Amino acid sequence: MIDLYTYGTGNGQRASVALEESGLPYRAHKVDLAKGEHKKPEFLKINPHGAIPVLVDSDGPGGKPVTVAQSSGILLYAADKSGKFIPKDPLRRAAAFQWFAQAVSDVGPASGVLFALKGAPDQSAKNIEYFESRLVAQMANADRRLGEVEYLAEELSIADLALYPAVAVRKALLDKQSGLTNLKKWLDRMAARPGVAKGMQVPG
Repeated sequence: MIDLYTYGTGNGQRASVALEESGLPYRAHKVDLAKGEHKKPEFLKINPHGAIPVLVDSDGPGGKPVTVAQSSGILLYAADKSGKFIPKDPLRRAAAFQWFAQAVSDVGPASGVLFALKGAPDQSAKNIEYFESRLVAQMANADRRLGEVEYLAEELSIADLALYPAVAVRKALLDKQSGLTNLKKWLDRMAARPGVAKGMQVPG
């Protein structure tokens, strides 16, 4: 059985969406960041880094337990274990890898900076505007791609599952943009998937 230790952040949702879509059975455990539960000794035994999400699979490779941290690592683990969301076609697989990297290396961090700025003691409107423009530029890259294909790798893949929570959490910013219509339609398609919708509600 897989145990997922998580919270309702974009990174946490990426992990739960991946598990829901993969069809792998799992139990979700809420780690309340607002209460500092990620710094408690019992959680630090699972992940000494003190960050969510963390997956613990009692039936890992070779039947041995395995612990996987980082939302992107959990997504890749779920895809590998379930045999889903990594295209068989070499060109589509290469596209999936590229857009997966864009989601976790560009879009995710740009969104994360905006989250961090909201908690900063000195909130600068210019700084927020600057990082919002960076995020919109990254979204525009995905929008151009989605003008050519229905999903980032032409079929639903790790790339879409990685990108969706990072975009969904910034829907208000996305809706303010006059363009990006391809990305907005893709967001609606993804939101309509039962696995995605359920995963976004974990841990509840």
